Amino acid sequence: MVLIVLFPFAWMLASSFKTQVDIVAWPPKLVFSPTLQNYRKVFGEQDFVKYFINSTTVALLAVGFSLLLGLPAAYSIARFTQRRLAMFILLARLMPGISFLMPWYIIFSRLNLMDSYTALVLSHMLIALPIVVWIMASYFEALPRDLEESAMVDGASRQYAFFKIILPLSGPGVITATTLAFIFSWNNFMFSQVLSMEKTKTLPIAVFNFLSYAEIDWGGVMAASVAIMAPALVLTMIFQRYVVKGLTMGAVKG
Repeated sequence: MVLIVLFPFAWMLASSFKTQVDIVAWPPKLVFSPTLQNYRKVFGEQDFVKYFINSTTVALLAVGFSLLLGLPAAYSIARFTQRRLAMFILLARLMPGISFLMPWYIIFSRLNLMDSYTALVLSHMLIALPIVVWIMASYFEALPRDLEESAMVDGASRQYAFFKIILPLSGPGVITATTLAFIFSWNNFMFSQVLSMEKTKTLPIAVFNFLSYAEIDWGGVMAASVAIMAPALVLTMIFQRYVVKGLTMGAVKG
């Protein structure tokens, strides 16, 4: 199973150091002379740093606003059993993103917000916000109600108990929701392809730039893909322990 999962990534990583001739050779060449030409194309010919800044900005803003709205919403769903609200948010998550694309395009075009961070952040929040709400709602349900009730008996408001007691105890859940929401936003291609132009193009567009009607620059595609995946992999490896704990919290209740 590990070999099946890792094989595509290993093949992509190896191909990023091959020439175009070596990549399309048959049978595949397992022994080759590595080259950095593909990475020079990505970082030299393509405006990769600009795309990186755009992706980082959009992902951070989308995740930040999703946490700002999603954490109180998840707490409300968990403590007041707001199942209808939860189902509405789940429905928004399950709907294919392309169904939102045309309405977003019409709205942002008429508001002159095309090729703006506002358009991309709001569209990416369609992905990030439901993730935050659903992960954190399960996490908050697993926390004993006695914690904030004891604080309120001592005179604290519910808001104070939420910010000073519940949130500090919800670190693994918040890290899990933040990591997953960031990765989904980071990898999103569809919204950036339609709603952004030269000013706000994101990293997935860097891969698309290596595709043409005449040929596909497989070396550039592989190098750009490795460069795009690297931050997400590093982030996942750093917070892996918290992600596992956050996803399993609330799975068993007793």
